[in-house]
Amino acid sequence: MSRAYKIQNPEGIYFLSFATVGWIDIFTRDEYKDILVSSLRHCQTEKGLQIHAWVIMTNYIHLVASVKAGFSLVDVVRDFKRHTSKVILKSILDSNTESRKDWMLAIYRNAGAYNSNHKTYQFWRQDNKPIEIYSNEVIDQKIDYVHDNPVSAGFVGEPVQWLYSSAVDYAGGNGLVEISFL
Repeated sequence: MSRAYKIQNPEGIYFLSFATVGWIDIFTRDEYKDILVSSLRHCQTEKGLQIHAWVIMTNYIHLVASVKAGFSLVDVVRDFKRHTSKVILKSILDSNTESRKDWMLAIYRNAGAYNSNHKTYQFWRQDNKPIEIYSNEVIDQKIDYVHDNPVSAGFVGEPVQWLYSSAVDYAGGNGLVEISFL
């Protein structure tokens, strides 16, 4: 992985993307999206995460984020991915109604078998593609990009119509996750 895709500046604001192994569309179910939202909230209150923009799509999440002084974005990302993968995989394993259960678990198991960082299953792809954002112009561009994802995918006509996004916060409403406006 090149230096361009590592979190180097502990005080920086980063655009981050987390995608599922095999780009599996697991976040079509609110149950799994709600696990991500709950974990984001926990990272905000307990790990110093500051979220400036976010969106959960069907198989990935985008964040524009930073951390408060004394915290590490590298640690927050690691803990977020570790926790959410465990909770989501447990939810899948325990489910009697998940119609894609066997298919998804086979893909996650296969990915885990080829990755020494995982014992059984690998849920998230290894790459996060963190890109440090240096200017207000680029911050605005990334926030717009994050919010436009559901529109570009054809799910909604306007960004504020997507529940699992910070677009509603930027329109003056209250969304699911507290936003640290820049």
